[in-house]
Amino acid sequence: MIPAKKAPAAPLETLVDLLEHACEAYQKPDALRVKRDGSYRPITSAELRESVTHAGAGLAKLGVHKGDRVALLSENRPEWAISDLGILSIGAINVPFYATLPAAQIAGLLLDSEASVIVVSTPLQFEKVSSIASRIPSLRQIVLMDATASPPPNAILFSALLEMGRTALQKDRATFEAMRQQVEADDVASIIYTSGTTGMPKGVMLTHRNIVTNVLDCAEAFDISDSDVALSFLPLCHIFQRTVDYLMLHLGVSIAYAESFETVPQNMQEVRPTVVASVPRFFEKMYARIIDAMKSSPPQKQKLMTWALAVGKEYSRRILNKKPISILLKLKHAVADRLVFSKLRQKLGGRLRFFISGGAPLDKELADFFFSVGALILEGYGLTETSPVISVNRGNEYRFGTVGKALRHVEVKIAEDGEILTRGPSVMLGYYRREAETREALDGGWFHTGDIGSLDRDGFLRVTDRKKDLIVTASGKNVAPQKIEGMLKTNPYFVNVVVVGDKRPFVSALVVPNADKVKACAGQMGLTCGNYLDLLRAAPMKEFLLAQIQSSTADLAPFEQIKRIELLEKDFTIDAGELTPTMKIRRRFVEAKYKDLIDKIYVD
Repeated sequence: MIPAKKAPAAPLETLVDLLEHACEAYQKPDALRVKRDGSYRPITSAELRESVTHAGAGLAKLGVHKGDRVALLSENRPEWAISDLGILSIGAINVPFYATLPAAQIAGLLLDSEASVIVVSTPLQFEKVSSIASRIPSLRQIVLMDATASPPPNAILFSALLEMGRTALQKDRATFEAMRQQVEADDVASIIYTSGTTGMPKGVMLTHRNIVTNVLDCAEAFDISDSDVALSFLPLCHIFQRTVDYLMLHLGVSIAYAESFETVPQNMQEVRPTVVASVPRFFEKMYARIIDAMKSSPPQKQKLMTWALAVGKEYSRRILNKKPISILLKLKHAVADRLVFSKLRQKLGGRLRFFISGGAPLDKELADFFFSVGALILEGYGLTETSPVISVNRGNEYRFGTVGKALRHVEVKIAEDGEILTRGPSVMLGYYRREAETREALDGGWFHTGDIGSLDRDGFLRVTDRKKDLIVTASGKNVAPQKIEGMLKTNPYFVNVVVVGDKRPFVSALVVPNADKVKACAGQMGLTCGNYLDLLRAAPMKEFLLAQIQSSTADLAPFEQIKRIELLEKDFTIDAGELTPTMKIRRRFVEAKYKDLIDKIYVD
């Protein structure tokens, strides 16, 4: 049963209201946690609110007014949240950037948003901005979070910004309070640039009302309370983790920041979170490691794990189908849990109640697997333009293979061509300075998601693919590549897969194999090659990997099955432009970059 939430004295309409309510209602000794000098240190609710107030007043002292854009270029850390809430507290607009962006792209976004101030995290980020600052007429000030012995002459330190705000408040608090009171629900809170899988990023304008209504709807949907602990590691510049963190703040959940994506396994052991939001790539990698570890274990341990997984699968299947569970199966499951599953959950910290998955489609096999070992994944769906959650599975009502039911104040319908349409208070105001694109996206009063899906009779939504990603073969068959790619990423032999075949006679794929698995397999096959690239070019290896693909996708229709492959030595990366910052394939870019290789597949 979902616990009662601590109700605010007045309706929450802005993110400023949300912070005030959270700090008053919970007064947490560890509202935030950050790892410094080798251990996690707490930041209290009072310290958070004070820092936010000082940051807002400091920005106002720099000449930032209501409606001004302030850019934020940083990894996840307490200063990100303090800067964000400080910007919002004076009615300014937060324009967050991915920390992985190169200087040239940062310049383009600064020019488009006309930001007057940018807050950066590290000297490396400062150097990026400093190198292009002269080309940005609107940019007046750079604020550097990291303390340095000698601050750059064209920047001020974050600590100095806070001190500037503290001093200003001592002299004239009334002016700051007046600024905070002027923040309204329909003011733009953030301009978030989409990751651009199909073209140039567009600035999505989200109001305080958009985000707050989404947070309140999610609070109603999830069983979360102030006794929970969350680990935050997806980029806060993306609306998914940002709204999740607002939700945690609103519900009094302690938010611990991971040091980086690479340290998440270690940080989960240290923080022992109860709730974690992530993307499917995280679960794919975790699943591959578990299966790989099982296959490389001694025969007796392999046998035990295989038995336990079979018991877990049957046990979870009966739960999902609401079937009775025999006493014998209960006993078997108790043994499997004690000997195998509990040890797997200990690697997640030992206290995890559930994961929230979003950002991309989650393969049903992954959801089934993690549920069978006692780790529930609640998959949801949304876009930057919808603040972001449209629908989500609940802890007391979930259906794997779907993205759950729509939130309370969100409507969903399926257009005649299968596109998912939605409307509600969390749908964006529009694209910044792009009226034509805004009219197209909001045509007829509904937001056009660009995704293809269906609703079942119980209201559960399924998302099958991106409308623009659908492959239409030369014979006119429609193929959804994301579904196939998701199936293959659970196979430990593959790191990444891009399905191709639009206007071609059959479906093929560009495949990034798992190098360690391939080398081990080569030894077993007796293949001797000069280097790894030569090994990938060897016909027996390509045939073996194609057989792995065909085995993993045997249940697909014949026209969906992959007939040929080409192997890539290196994985796709954000820096090379092949992935978005949220790890989604930029399909058009990849197909253009590897056009010659794709043409080679179909040469005969």
